[in-house]
Amino acid sequence: MDPDRALGVVVVMGVSGAGKSTIGRALARRRRAEFVEGDLLHPPENVARMRAGLPLDDDAREPWLDAIARVIADHCRSGDPAVIACSALRRRYRERLRTAGPVRFVLLDVSAGVLLGRVTDRAHEFMPASLLDDQLATLEPPADDEVDVVVVGTRPNPADTVADVERALDDMETWPEPADAPGSDPSDSAP
Repeated sequence: MDPDRALGVVVVMGVSGAGKSTIGRALARRRRAEFVEGDLLHPPENVARMRAGLPLDDDAREPWLDAIARVIADHCRSGDPAVIACSALRRRYRERLRTAGPVRFVLLDVSAGVLLGRVTDRAHEFMPASLLDDQLATLEPPADDEVDVVVVGTRPNPADTVADVERALDDMETWPEPADAPGSDPSDSAP
């Protein structure tokens, strides 16, 4: 990644099993950024619902997205780089996160077969493999006008995927600037 460009805030997104946490942690380590596990920001009722094998609806995701948006806003205000693992499946979820400050998204693209293998082979605290189909149905790939989103295919070696992510972020033509984002103007904060 170009050392002259600050990492800023990056959301590593995708469905369950895409590698958000693995790739996000590795990217954060390489770029000396804080890693934030979005799953830990779910309210207890969401966790209970998912443990029971029930998918989340838009209303249930709202408090979780609000918590992630607060993390984005805090990092934008402080200027500290962060990598956040968050599914951000729908465009409206990404729009909600964009209101918190300048953020870039990396969608990890993984075939359904690989995803199924990953989620059945792992033990996740509250995300059973049975919810993968719902996540795949909910996923809205980024539209052409979502210039702050890059799509990166994953590879067997996570280090190779992280290198691909860094190249994709470097190649972005448009990087959100702090002045462009709502809530990122320091004069907006209370004294």
